[in-house]
Amino acid sequence: MFQLHEDMGALPALPQGTVLAIGNFDGVHPGHAALVRRAADIARAQHLIPAVLTFEPHPREFFAPAGEPFRITLLPEKARRLAALGAAHVFVPAFDAGFASLSAAEFMAFLRDRLRARHIVVGGDFAFGKNRAGNIDALRGLFDVTVIEPVTCADGAAYSSTRIRDLLRQGDLSAAAALLGRPWEIEAEVVHGDKRGRELGFPTANQQVDRYVRIPFGIYAVQAHIEGEDAPRAAVANFGIRPMFRIRQPIFETYIFDFHQNIYGKILRVQPVKYLRPEKAFDGIEALMQQMKQDCADARAVFKS
Repeated sequence: MFQLHEDMGALPALPQGTVLAIGNFDGVHPGHAALVRRAADIARAQHLIPAVLTFEPHPREFFAPAGEPFRITLLPEKARRLAALGAAHVFVPAFDAGFASLSAAEFMAFLRDRLRARHIVVGGDFAFGKNRAGNIDALRGLFDVTVIEPVTCADGAAYSSTRIRDLLRQGDLSAAAALLGRPWEIEAEVVHGDKRGRELGFPTANQQVDRYVRIPFGIYAVQAHIEGEDAPRAAVANFGIRPMFRIRQPIFETYIFDFHQNIYGKILRVQPVKYLRPEKAFDGIEALMQQMKQDCADARAVFKS
């Protein structure tokens, strides 16, 4: 049974040692998948427990909190995907000032004594501890270590979270999906907004997505996965600041076709399928409503095709 551990003070007594895959795993792309699957294979062969160590927040978020949002996946999706790759446990220590200050020796002691690591699986560029002072040779002093070589995609380049982020920022959803091995999605709770869409006849499910990499502002045909439902629903969404009304923080607003239920507080997963047009201001509400009707028609046409 899969277990996610965010409280390092309440770790279970593991019956065997772990084979521990370590990384940020933002996106859980095919390169990450190869690393986690190798850990699961080794664990199976050695009668150990397949596990993953990752970090929240992402270290880059900790060291540059005012930086541009960049996350491809947040923890709920990341944990699901790591579990599907064979991880029985995912350990998620809080990456705070205390954790960031651990020396390389202290970090290795944490792996050995708290996470019961017996075998470590990492990428070739792995470094750890304060000032990234620890390296793979240091790990080999305490553990069996497997180093995974970069996994390359069709054009010969290594799968890269940085490359996927760049594609998403450019709005190239199909190329990003090809590198991820699946459509990219955002996942967040449906929150109350200003009800302006409802007043215009297009009630939307609003989501705050401040930590996700920022795709171009505009209108998208999307698939919406509502918590508790098995099948996705066709929808159209606006991501941005709504130029006519100038909201301060970008928001994701999804209008789900032929759907009239209250889903406030539920988790909604939204997969942008196609970019339809950029955000723009209109001369008045009537012009805005006419464009919204056209956006709905354009999005429906995407799914029909």
